[in-house]
Amino acid sequence: MQRSKPQRMDRDGSKPPQGYPPRVFDSLRQLLGTLAGIAQTRIELLGTEVEEQVARLSAMLLWAIVSLFLAFTTVVLIAVAILVAFWDTNRILVAVLLAAGFAALALFSCVRVRTLARGRPHLFQATLEELAKDRDRLGGR
Repeated sequence: MQRSKPQRMDRDGSKPPQGYPPRVFDSLRQLLGTLAGIAQTRIELLGTEVEEQVARLSAMLLWAIVSLFLAFTTVVLIAVAILVAFWDTNRILVAVLLAAGFAALALFSCVRVRTLARGRPHLFQATLEELAKDRDRLGGR
C-alpha cells in the first residue's frame, strides 16, 4: 500500500498557491495586519484631535461671549459716568474723546485678533507628524 503525501495547509485551512512557500503569505498577512493597526491608531489619533479642538473652541466661544458682554456693560457704564461728570462744562469734548478712545481700542482689538488667528497651531499637526514618521520608516527614507 502506497501512502499519499500529506497536503500542506495554511493556518486558516486553505491550500497555499503552488510555487510560493506558505511563509510568504503568512508574512504578507502579518504585514497587512500591522498596516491596518497603524491606520487604526492614526485614525483614533485624528478623532482625539478633533474632539480636543471642538472642546477648546466651544470653551473659547462661551468665555468670549461672557467677556464681551461684561466688557461692553462696563464700558457703557464708565462712559455714561464720565459724560454725567462733565455734563455742565465740556460734554461735547468728552463725548468726542470717549469716541476716539473707543475707536483706538477697537483697532487694537482687531489687530490682536488677526495676530492670534495667524499664530494658531495647525489642525491635526500631531497626526500629520506621525503619518510622516510612518512613511519614512516604511519607505526607508
